[in-house]
Amino acid sequence: MLVTGASRGLGEAIAELAAFRGYDVCISCRLDIDRANAVANAVRAAGRRALVVQADVGNDADVTRMFEQVDRELGRLDVLVNNAGISGGRTGRVDALDGDEVMRMMATNVAGPLLCSREAIRRMSTLYGGKGGSIINLSSAAGRLGGAGRNVHYAASKGAVNVMTLGLAREVAGEGIRVNAVAPGLIDTESQEPGRVAQVGPTVPMKRAGRPEEVAQTVLWLASDEASYVTGALIDVSGGR
Repeated sequence: MLVTGASRGLGEAIAELAAFRGYDVCISCRLDIDRANAVANAVRAAGRRALVVQADVGNDADVTRMFEQVDRELGRLDVLVNNAGISGGRTGRVDALDGDEVMRMMATNVAGPLLCSREAIRRMSTLYGGKGGSIINLSSAAGRLGGAGRNVHYAASKGAVNVMTLGLAREVAGEGIRVNAVAPGLIDTESQEPGRVAQVGPTVPMKRAGRPEEVAQTVLWLASDEASYVTGALIDVSGGR
């Protein structure tokens, strides 16, 4: 399994649970190599192989190099988890957006999953001699809620991920590849703004924020044979929000 953006938060939880479920794991990160190495050590402690690759998923050359490294050091790729994403910095209305921040976010959140999926398909698809596989995209409840007054740009990027999931699932369904998305709501990770979990958690129908492992469990279910007839699904993990 290759998990992008796996040095912390949801990616970290997914990578560590994947190891306990029997996967060797490639942990990709853009900047925090020390944190990525700590996740790799947890994977190894579970008895599985771990590979750390520093790469920017919005950069085509980095993506190609990352997958080639997986080929050499871990072998056949069975699952790609497109988790890497950024929130775009400041929150606020669209008329206050910084153009450079928007472009960086779109490169990571939209181009990144597309480029990584391209490389995964070239390895998984039966058209290329592959044995099939699973692609799981991390979307967000924001892609459904819209983010008005706060982060429309981020919501738009996740809406693009949802559309990509549906289209790609249909494109490669006959080639042994399943493509699904998980859309977390408010999850208690370090990426949340200070105080946001305490403020918003009680407004969620389940009266709390979600835990990273609850998202990871959904991802691992989609990767498993228990979801063998599931493709093109967008699964909310949002506590009913």
